[in-house]
Amino acid sequence: MRHHPLGQTGLTVSVPGLGCMGMSEFYGPADETESLDALAAALDLGYDFLDTANTYGLGHNETLLGRFLKGRRDRVVLATKFGIVRPSHSPDDSAKRRIDNTPAYLTAACEASLTRLGVETIDLYYCHRRNPETPLAEMIGAMARLVEQGKVRGLGLSEVSPETLRAAHAIHPIAAVQSEYSLWSRRAEDEMLQTCRDLDVTFVAYAPIGRGFLTGTLDPARLAADDFRRGNPRFQSDALARNQRLLDGLGAIAARRNASPGQIALAWLVDRAPGVVPIPGTRRVARLAENAAAMDLALTPGEIAELDGLFPPGAAAGARYAEGGTAGIEVL
Repeated sequence: MRHHPLGQTGLTVSVPGLGCMGMSEFYGPADETESLDALAAALDLGYDFLDTANTYGLGHNETLLGRFLKGRRDRVVLATKFGIVRPSHSPDDSAKRRIDNTPAYLTAACEASLTRLGVETIDLYYCHRRNPETPLAEMIGAMARLVEQGKVRGLGLSEVSPETLRAAHAIHPIAAVQSEYSLWSRRAEDEMLQTCRDLDVTFVAYAPIGRGFLTGTLDPARLAADDFRRGNPRFQSDALARNQRLLDGLGAIAARRNASPGQIALAWLVDRAPGVVPIPGTRRVARLAENAAAMDLALTPGEIAELDGLFPPGAAAGARYAEGGTAGIEVL
């Protein structure tokens, strides 16, 4: 398993890491036993970077990881987030959620996360979404106090602009920025990746396999009733039909390399943007092994160019999120 420095924290993280959100909600019913087995298998495979948030399952995801971490804490670099406050588990609640970056909220949220996770220190604490009503200096100052108190090791930001990153980093070192990045979501290439390199900030890519779409195995018609992708613009009627056509070329490259389309998508990301840490999410042991093996799949410059041509920036039809889910995202 590859490892990459986590900003300037002195920590390193596995490449890939593991996004744990789907073990609690958003992608249909989850089974706790299956999820705990997957977490154990991930550690056996060499994963040591686990990503969660207080909003995933309204605390359930952190509690689940807390159960798993007993006796294993020293084997894991643990990331969680604050900032999204939701009224319920309903996939329809996105329009009702609010973004809270106030010092009082984030301080209380950190304490609650520490309790649910059963740890004394969070390795990487992200602002999940930005609310400009709270001055950046106030938020980063409150986060920095958590570092001073030993409750947090490194600070992170999610879905922010390069300008926000630079301003925040000038107040306190930022260890990581997390945003969506994949073959069909390439906005990070505009300026953010270079800004991260300039500041020695790790870029963490969530949804690096396009929320399962780039595996070529997803049947949107069979998604669970509570799967949030049912309301995602990229999985809707005409947009879906246009996006399905993007998969033909990806599948052809995968067949030539005796790999899965998802592996090609991950290999493209780490080959094209060295230093980026993808965190594909899964609850299945077989997928964990497949994603890890993708890191050994070196694409040729010609294959990378071919994929760039198949998936140029803006090629995906439909927005990344439905309207209610864009709150707090600074660069769409």
